[in-house]
Amino acid sequence: MDIAMPAPATKISLCPVQPISQDVLAEKYLKPGETDIEQLYQRVAKALAGAEKSELQQEWEQKFLVNLRAGAIGAGRIMSAGGTDIQATLINCFVQPVGDAIQGTDDEGYPGIYEALREAAETMRRGGGVGYDFSRICPKGAKVKGTHSIASGPCSYINVFDQSCSTVESAGARRGAQMGVLRIDHPDVHEFITAKRTPGRWNNFNVSVGVSDEFITAVQANAPWELVHKAKPGANLLAQGARQRADGLWVYATVPARELWDTIMKSAYDFAEPGILFLDHINEDNNLNYCEDIAATNPCGEQPLPSYGCCDLGPVILTRFVRHPFGFDGLPAFDFEAFEKVVALQVRALDNVLDVTFWPLPQQRDEAMAKRRIGVGFTGMGNTLAMLCLRYDMQEGRAMAARIAQSMRDAAYLASVELAREKGAFPKFEAEPYLAAGTFASRLPEPIKEAIRTHGIRNSHLLSIAPTGTVSLAFADNASNGIEPPFS
Repeated sequence: MDIAMPAPATKISLCPVQPISQDVLAEKYLKPGETDIEQLYQRVAKALAGAEKSELQQEWEQKFLVNLRAGAIGAGRIMSAGGTDIQATLINCFVQPVGDAIQGTDDEGYPGIYEALREAAETMRRGGGVGYDFSRICPKGAKVKGTHSIASGPCSYINVFDQSCSTVESAGARRGAQMGVLRIDHPDVHEFITAKRTPGRWNNFNVSVGVSDEFITAVQANAPWELVHKAKPGANLLAQGARQRADGLWVYATVPARELWDTIMKSAYDFAEPGILFLDHINEDNNLNYCEDIAATNPCGEQPLPSYGCCDLGPVILTRFVRHPFGFDGLPAFDFEAFEKVVALQVRALDNVLDVTFWPLPQQRDEAMAKRRIGVGFTGMGNTLAMLCLRYDMQEGRAMAARIAQSMRDAAYLASVELAREKGAFPKFEAEPYLAAGTFASRLPEPIKEAIRTHGIRNSHLLSIAPTGTVSLAFADNASNGIEPPFS
């Protein structure tokens, strides 16, 4: 695969690097013996090139090094652990399943609660964050068949996962991050929505409610909403009117849909959580809806993932591609040609991450090898628009943001097609369902879709706009995080 290297980015800063950027770089990313960012880049480039044929590794190491300098950085785990001798993952986050059993597996094959806790602890100690859907766990008050006892519900077990996270120190002295999801029809959803009103509860979790189209329709119609589960309620709940529906699910309670929605909105306004995941749309949009189901996201919500799915992330620093910033020495412009070359090489770098990383669990490795998900993204959109003399909140700014995103999308998908021609498509690839109406891939330009049909594609998913917290500080001179404008 012959990729023309981008021209070196013009310097856009007349000021020295900000002290906070230097501090974060030293604290989070420089390893013993490293004194500057160039040594870090060399370490990471060498690690990424390790996936290439031995006779080509030196060539690719140089190409990846030039791309890092141009602004194609890795997410935090890549920049911190890449090329080191610690057994830490280069993957920022995962989603892991939780079944309705205490140990072993439940009747659908999902790991029981304490097996899932063990898997999560292993993932977090290796440096990865974890998202979970807790909806399979039977509700508070359900009958536990094996022990003739009464269930305590998923929220009580989330307490356990929260405490485990606060105890397990991740690789590189990084605390684990978690996302907890509960479906909007779970009988314990009200407790889940309001849990963070209690100070100190679930400090190691972001939380989101999995919302269906059916629920939104009920909200719009001001209709009742049934809270259901497959687990049979205990005697007390049956005495209070719990009943079984024709589809076999047990109705624990019926509440006004709009009242439940208002509870979500009030909690989000007062406590900044929960978030909302529109699960029907997530699954319809999914390029792989023909072979997987998604019920949760990684901890920051930028990647909806199936069980054991991973987010292999690498943002590109947009400010590096602004020419004549703020109108100095000419009209400000965004260098799309240079940007697209950098994005194309970033695809290969992130694909290589999947082959050189340490995997905390074999299930994670198997999932990644079958689909080869990656997440090329960007950081500094807010600052980039300002440097182009465009307002973030005006149509001209929105149009430029859309053009940059489209440019990234097309460059990434084309690069992945070329990579498939060289190294092969991901094993689960099937052209027709991958491009079927409704998927993200179905909205690609026709020439790209035709290339995918002809040659396949290396990576099932390619794009992800992450929050890019410390990497924007350390490597982008404190550029505005991700897609956001500067705030406060």
